[in-house]
Amino acid sequence: MAEKVQYVARNKKAWHEYFVLEEYEAGIELCGTEVKSIRLGKVNLKDSWCGVKNGELFVNGMHVSPYEQGNIFNRDPSRPRRLLMHKREILRLFGESKQQGLAIIPLSLYFKNGRAKLQIGLCKGKKLYDKREAAAQRDAKRDMERREAS
Repeated sequence: MAEKVQYVARNKKAWHEYFVLEEYEAGIELCGTEVKSIRLGKVNLKDSWCGVKNGELFVNGMHVSPYEQGNIFNRDPSRPRRLLMHKREILRLFGESKQQGLAIIPLSLYFKNGRAKLQIGLCKGKKLYDKREAAAQRDAKRDMERREAS
């Protein structure tokens, strides 16, 4: 059976601000109205980050707008949400982030076979000159493609 993947949100800023060294897939613990709101695309990953607390991985700063048809069941839009990963993977991420000074950043949010998944990356921050170099390479590639097309 083929896996059905439906992307909801992508963190484009993360690719600009960080070098993504490794990528992981994590489940995310949500309540019912949050799932409905995410299916409508009312989620923002722009300034979100992940952290380990008491051996559990949490995503902080992810904004899920309240579901409009929800009532008392709506939760705080920017509350920390627990991510579901194996304990060994969480400890490995925590160790690498503390030892090498790396960050754990959400890259994209999607539904895979009906379940919400968050793609997170172990990232290293870019300096200003790295961002300029990446932009120059991207522009050069774009110019080459335009020349080939015409």
